[in-house]
Amino acid sequence: MHLDLVFLWHMHQPDYRDHISGEFVLPWVYLHALKDYSDMAAHLERHPKIRAVVNFVPVLLDQIDDYCDQFASDCFRDPLLRLLAEPDPEQISGADRRLLLETCFRNNHATMLAPFPHYQRLHDVYTLLTRGDEAGQAYLSGAYFTDLVTWYHLVWCGESVRREYALPVRLMSRGGGYSAGERRQLLDLIGSVVKGIVPRYRALQDAGQIELSATPGTHPLAPLLLDFQSARESLPDARLPAAAVYPGGRGRVAAHVEAALASHARRFGAAPVGLWPAEGALSTVFVKQLESAQCRWVASGEGVLKNSLARHKIEQKYAAYRPWRLDDAPGITLFFRDERLSDLIGFEYAKWHGRDAARHFIGQLEAIHAGAPEGENPLVSVILDGENAWEHYPYNGYYFFEDLYGLLEEYPMIHTNTYAGWLAHADKMTPAALPGLVAGSWVYGTLSTWIGNADKNRAWDLLCAAKQSYDMVLGSGRLDARETAAAEAQLAICESSDWFWWFGDYNPSQAVANFDRLFRRNLANLYHLLKLSPPAQLEVALSRGSEAAQDGTMRRASEFADR
Repeated sequence: MHLDLVFLWHMHQPDYRDHISGEFVLPWVYLHALKDYSDMAAHLERHPKIRAVVNFVPVLLDQIDDYCDQFASDCFRDPLLRLLAEPDPEQISGADRRLLLETCFRNNHATMLAPFPHYQRLHDVYTLLTRGDEAGQAYLSGAYFTDLVTWYHLVWCGESVRREYALPVRLMSRGGGYSAGERRQLLDLIGSVVKGIVPRYRALQDAGQIELSATPGTHPLAPLLLDFQSARESLPDARLPAAAVYPGGRGRVAAHVEAALASHARRFGAAPVGLWPAEGALSTVFVKQLESAQCRWVASGEGVLKNSLARHKIEQKYAAYRPWRLDDAPGITLFFRDERLSDLIGFEYAKWHGRDAARHFIGQLEAIHAGAPEGENPLVSVILDGENAWEHYPYNGYYFFEDLYGLLEEYPMIHTNTYAGWLAHADKMTPAALPGLVAGSWVYGTLSTWIGNADKNRAWDLLCAAKQSYDMVLGSGRLDARETAAAEAQLAICESSDWFWWFGDYNPSQAVANFDRLFRRNLANLYHLLKLSPPAQLEVALSRGSEAAQDGTMRRASEFADR
C-alpha cells in the first residue's frame, strides 16, 4: 500500500490592465513571474521525480504574453518598468516619484527589506524625511529614486534567479549608485525570465513531470453567475444583491469555460484534462456544465465535501482522501483539498526551519496512510496559490522546497502524482457516489467571501446593471464584430471573482482602494465600449477596507486546529 499525494499549485492574477489606455495599473503579474513562477518551475526542474499539477488561469497567461510583447518591442506600458528603464534620473516626474514611494516599499519587510541593509537604508531615509511632512520628499534626489526602483526589482528576483544569474548578486553587493547601463541589464534579465515562464512549464509537461490544468477565463465565481441563490445552500440566511439573478449567467459561464479550453490548447498543445474552478467554487449545476464540456476532473475545498456529506447524512471516514462522483454527472471525477495540510504550507511552515517543516509534513502523511481503510491507497490533495505564500518564507521558500521535495523523492510509501495520472490508473480505487453538492468554495466551504456583505452586494448590482446594458446594446446590432469582441472581453474582466474578494472591512485599506478603483474603471470602460455614458455611481468608492487589516492575498480555509 502507498499514499498518492497531489500538489496543485494555482497560478493566478486578475487583469491589471486598463484596456482603454493599454496601461498596467498594478505590477503583480511580472513581479510574481520574476519571483514565484520562476522559482516554482526551478524547484520542479531540480527534482525530476516530483509530480505535480500546475494550474494557470488564462487571464494570467494573457498578461504574461502582454509583458513578453513589451520586452520584445522595448515599449513599456507598465510604469515601473518604464521607470527602471529611464536613463536620466532627473527626468523622473513628481507624479512618478510619488508612485515609486507608494509602491517600492510594498512587500513583506521581514523577508524582503530588513535582510538587505542598503534597501533598508532607503526606507529609513524615506521615513525620516517624510515623517508627518510630505514636503520632505523634495530633498530626495533622482539618484535616490533610481536606486529605489532598482532595489525593488532586485528583492523581487526569485531565489533561483539570484542563484542562476550573477547580475542580481553583483548589484545587491554594490548597494547603490546604479548606472543606466546596469539598470538596462536588470531590465533585460527580467524580460528573459518572464519570457521563459510558459516555455519552462510546457517543457515540464511534455517531459511528463507535471499536469497543466486551467481555470475558466478570467476567474469568474461560476456558481454565483449561474444562480445567486446558490450562496444560501451553505448559508441559508445570506443576504443577496438586489438583482434577482445575473443576466445570462449560464451562457457566460460556458463562454469562460470555452475560452479556457481554447487558451490552454493554444499554449500547451491540448485542452486540459481537468479544471480548478475559480476559488474551488462548485455547485451541482456547474459540475454538470463542466461534464458536458468534456472535463474529466474538477477539484474543490474539503469544506464543500463536508457540507455535502452532512446534507445527505453520509458518514465516511477519510472522505477527503478518496475521489467522488456526482450521481447527476458520473463522467467527471471530484477531488477535495486537505484544508489542514494546505494551510500548514500556506500559513505555518514559513515560521519553521525548512527541514523540520518537511519532516512534519511527511509525518502527517504517514498518519493519514496508517489510518486509511484496509486495502485503500489514500489520495491526498494539497492545493494552494503558487505565488502568495513564499514571500513570508526565508529565501522565498527555497530551503523548504529543497527539503520537502528532496525527502519526498526518496520516500517509497508516498507517491507524488497528478489527477490525470491517477485517472489513468483509476482501477486503484472506485470513486464514491455523492447524491449532490452543497454549493461552496475552498474558503469556509461557503461563498461568503464573494457575496453577502453589503459592499460585495452593491458591486454585484453594478455588474448586473452593466450586463443588462451589454445585452441591450448587443441585441440592437449597433456594434460591429470588432466592437462586439472588445465589449465581450471587457465584460469577462468585470466578471472576475477577484474584485468581490477584496470588498469588505476585513481587508487592508490600500489594497481595497486599488481593486475598488480598478473594478469601477473596468465597468466604466465597458460602458464606453458599448457607446454609453457610465452611471454616476461608478465615481463613488464601494468599499473602504481597514487600516488595521493585514495582507489580504491569502485566507485560511477554516480555523486552524490540530486534528
